[in-house]
Parts: sequence; C-alpha cells; structure tokens
Amino acid sequence: MHTMWKGSISFGLVNIPVKMFSATEDKDIRFRYLHKECGTPVKYTKVCPTCDREVQGEEIVRGYEYEKGRFTMMSEEDFEAIAPETRKAIEILDFVKLAEIDPIYFDKTYFLAPHETGDKAYSLLREAMRQTGMIAIAKITIRSKESLAAVRLYEDCIVMETIFYPDEVREVEHVPGLPKGLEVSESELKMATQLIENLATAFDPSKYTDEYRLKLTELIHAKIEGQEIQEAPDTPRVGNVVDLMAALQASIEATKQEKKADVGEEKESTTKKRKRKVTV
Repeated sequence: MHTMWKGSISFGLVNIPVKMFSATEDKDIRFRYLHKECGTPVKYTKVCPTCDREVQGEEIVRGYEYEKGRFTMMSEEDFEAIAPETRKAIEILDFVKLAEIDPIYFDKTYFLAPHETGDKAYSLLREAMRQTGMIAIAKITIRSKESLAAVRLYEDCIVMETIFYPDEVREVEHVPGLPKGLEVSESELKMATQLIENLATAFDPSKYTDEYRLKLTELIHAKIEGQEIQEAPDTPRVGNVVDLMAALQASIEATKQEKKADVGEEKESTTKKRKRKVTV
C-alpha cells in the first residue's frame, strides 16, 4: 500500500505516530475518448472564448461566481492567509458511540498503522476503544483542507473515516414528493414485516459482486481477442405493482421457496460430508 500521510493521533497528552493508507479503491472501468476516424485519444484544451485562444496554466486564477456571470478573483495569497494550521495530527475531540452516527455522514475510509515507535500506544488505544465500544470524533488537515473524522476499529486496525459537517448534509425536508400522513393497513404492514424477516440474514459482503463490471470486463477482453460478441437475451420487465397485497404474498412465497432450497442444499452438503467421513 502507498503511504498517503504521516502524522500522529493526538489522544489527550499522548501522541501516537501513524501512517495513513487508503482503505478502499475505485474499480470502475475507465475509458478514453478517441477520434473515431483514426483512433487517436482526443485532447482537451482550456480556451478563453473572449480572447479566442488557448490559455496556459500560469494565466489561470480561481474565481467565485457570486452572481450569474459575475466573479470575484482569488489569489494564492488570499488562500494562504486563511489556510488552517497544517498540524500533522489527528486531533481527537470526543468519544461517542458508533450507533449515534448515521451512515449518511461517512465519506472516505483510511487505514491507520503505527509508525516508528508508536506500536505500544497504538495497541493501547485500540484495546481501550475495543473494551469501551466507543469511537473518536477528530479533526485532521489533509492537503490544506480541514476535515471532520471518525476514528474507529475495523478488525485489528484503527481506521479513520472523514465525515461530512452537519451543514454539508442536505435537509430531508428539501426532498420533493415524500408521502406524509399516508396510513398503511395492518394486514399490509404485517406482510411487509414478514417479507423482511424472510429476507433477513447475516451480512456477508462476499455475496455481492458488481455484475455490470464483470460483464464489461469480459466484453473488453473478448473484443481485444477478436471474438464475436454475443448479445445478452432481453430480461423480462416487471410491470407496475397494481395489487400491493398480491405482490407481497407472491414475494413471501418466493422467499419461502428460496429458503427451502437453501436448507436442502445445506442438508445435501452435510450428507456428502458425512459419507466422505464414513468412507475414510
């Protein structure tokens, strides 16, 4: 892993030297735009429409559009004057329970590993957080941007997740079309609850895959090797749900059948294992 940042966790009067690594990776397949005629990658240039010419990097400044078509220019000195203190520290502010933070606040996750002589202090903080079940709320400055963060445990690693400030999370009241005061019948609610219970299971992330990315990868490899591309058959479309009760009942029956099939497969697997043991 590539070290993204080096600093320390500031925990009271204790400083724990750490290194930071990105915990996730974007596996989206990216494409370049090509000129269809010759296959050459297309270049994009910065052009000033007023001067009608390409603009070089040293000629470009940042500006804030405070009204449509009206900007205030910002110099590098302006940014330097208000830049946050570039302390190389994850400064812990509070300890809270993870359940108190809604997932909507979480942004980007990073692994934190002990650096230099930080092994013992790192282990101490990790064990203290494990025993108390608490996570830390902290502040950190990365690339001149001050961020709020949650410091918590993931397996045997201390991780830091940048989180949005409260004013960065939009108000639910601004979402258009949310139903209000609409009552649901007791029978519908009972069946919907039963359907949820039938689908409930322990979270196993290995069950889920990006099917589109897998198909796209196969398609790319096939085209590289010059294979004939087979079109996928049309998937039958599900119509609009007209009878909610009928749809719920059909869904419940389908989940019951799936559970029976899963149980049958488990029994068959167990029987085969027992037979192997007897044979041995």
